[in-house]
Amino acid sequence: MKITSKKTKLILSIVGAIFIFVIGWKMGNDPVTAPAAVEAATESTAPTIWTCAMHPQIKLPSAGQCPICFMDLIPLEAHDTDVVPRQLKLSESAVELAKISTTKVLRQVVENPVLLSGKVEYDETLVSRITAWIPGRLERLYVDYTGIRVNKGDHMVELYSPELITAQEELIQAYKQVNLGGNQNQSKNETVMKTLDAARKKFLLLGLTEDQIRTIEKQDSPTNHVIIYSPVSGIVIHKNAFEGMYVTTGTPIYTIADLSRVWVVLDAYESQVPFLRFGQEVTFSAESIPGKTFTGAIAYIDPVLDEKSRTVKVRLNVANDDGLLKPGAFIRGTVHSTLDSDGNAINPDMADKWVGPMHPEIVKDKPGKCDICGMDLVPAKDLGIVNMPKSDKLPLVVPASAVLKTGKRAVVYVKVPGTDSPVFEGREVAVSSRAGDYYIIMSGLAEGEEVVTNGNFKIDSALQISAKPSMMAPEGGMSGTGHDHSGMSAKSPGAKPKPESINKDYHLNLTPALSEKVFAAYIKLQSTLAKDDYDKSYSALMEIHKLTMGVKGAEEIMKPTMKSADNIDALRGVFEELSQVMRFAAKTGLFSAPVNEAFCPMAFDFKGAYWLQTGKEINNPYFGSKMLRCGEIRRQWNSPAENK
Repeated sequence: MKITSKKTKLILSIVGAIFIFVIGWKMGNDPVTAPAAVEAATESTAPTIWTCAMHPQIKLPSAGQCPICFMDLIPLEAHDTDVVPRQLKLSESAVELAKISTTKVLRQVVENPVLLSGKVEYDETLVSRITAWIPGRLERLYVDYTGIRVNKGDHMVELYSPELITAQEELIQAYKQVNLGGNQNQSKNETVMKTLDAARKKFLLLGLTEDQIRTIEKQDSPTNHVIIYSPVSGIVIHKNAFEGMYVTTGTPIYTIADLSRVWVVLDAYESQVPFLRFGQEVTFSAESIPGKTFTGAIAYIDPVLDEKSRTVKVRLNVANDDGLLKPGAFIRGTVHSTLDSDGNAINPDMADKWVGPMHPEIVKDKPGKCDICGMDLVPAKDLGIVNMPKSDKLPLVVPASAVLKTGKRAVVYVKVPGTDSPVFEGREVAVSSRAGDYYIIMSGLAEGEEVVTNGNFKIDSALQISAKPSMMAPEGGMSGTGHDHSGMSAKSPGAKPKPESINKDYHLNLTPALSEKVFAAYIKLQSTLAKDDYDKSYSALMEIHKLTMGVKGAEEIMKPTMKSADNIDALRGVFEELSQVMRFAAKTGLFSAPVNEAFCPMAFDFKGAYWLQTGKEINNPYFGSKMLRCGEIRRQWNSPAENK
């Protein structure tokens, strides 16, 4: 038997009065203990209401579990009348039972970790290509597969070229003429030296080394073949030619990449771009190197957004002397973004740096030359890559758990200082970006105040029970469900008592085939409402309307349900009225398959509502995903004979 709250208070009051009378009678015979007994009696008989933190509409006279969600109930003692509407006064025991804890509002440096992913790529500035400088035939490839490491000066290709034979003859003859210089006049000697220098430069332009040129000079006759040596060190990543292949000037033979430095290219979504700045520290790890963490700094942020992926490329230049980072490896990185008091990302460490204008990855503490291109370094401020804080004050922050957000509003509960018993006050605040485990406070709080970081939902529920302003009811008064499970207002469509029995004649003159189609469309409407899908729900309602057009009795019954349903709450009201028609059809045996009739007591401000569904697991169309399993199966409609 369920005892109402009014009856409970009456019973407790009578019992309390009898108890006080007995204590008073004893006090007459024991005046020494009278005051203490009165105080003890008053405290012991003070009524306590037990409620649920998630469902504050539940109010019971004793401890236990919530009949809806089965959470342990918490005590809500009578409030003092000297607190303002947004305040709640609790006893020390109530604070302890509710596990309420507070934290001071502080000013401190905060970081917003930005999680990114990407991959390792070749450093484009360290990729070289070996090409044919003269036409000829590749007699031999000393490097015959990709992935091999070569050093500068290693032989790569043996090339046969008729042009080299002619050039060698010119060089040999010029060298011999120089050696005969003692028998010639000075003018003729200068001409011979110029001829020799020109022949040597020609060979240098053809890709031969000075050692090769000296060897050719000392020969008596030209050779048919010449060896091409590697001009750089690195890994051969492409082999574009084959032995016996004829090449022309400029034909690519090999591509070599120096992996002593690599690029780590990360993808940042549009929402993450405001927290990225040049020079920010990034820690990252590679899937192929478990247990090792690398560090780098942002050297480049792509000015163009990829329209397909909606991302921006962020590049790090990372030293890779040990060769652990392999191009193509998957990377997970964390950008350590420091925020100012307005929630903007800053990089003050770059203020006094000097940067290469063409190669911004070159950063130095003083003026100088770029290590790559030799251009003069310029101040980082002149490149527009420095973001300084707008205020000297550190950000004012509170733990993220202290802020209750609902729509555009943010609410915190502040512990009021200087009170005998704990008093908590609700206060709306303006918050900026979330920085890790903190929110940056723009207004509404002062440094040193104490905010509730654990138990704020319970305080908010207690204020709702007391009809005071709270997160869900900013103007005061009880919110519809205490916790906004359905998103429906107190004036939801169809908010009326729902009878247990079906007495009204909702008869539709449908053929068996048509009735099955109508029922299928109704079940589609029920399931899509349970999934909070307005578009598909409205489409199912239109399907029912089209199926019943022209059916006798349909216009009188269906027309009222086709009222404006421009949002999902209104559509749920239409569905409730339609469910009355379908319940009557199920009762009269219009549907051949078994149908389950379900009921939710919390729908439409606790007036309750029915619906039909095929399965036995509750799929609530009135609350959707927020309370999908709220309700119970009341009965099952089977064949017409069984229904009677």
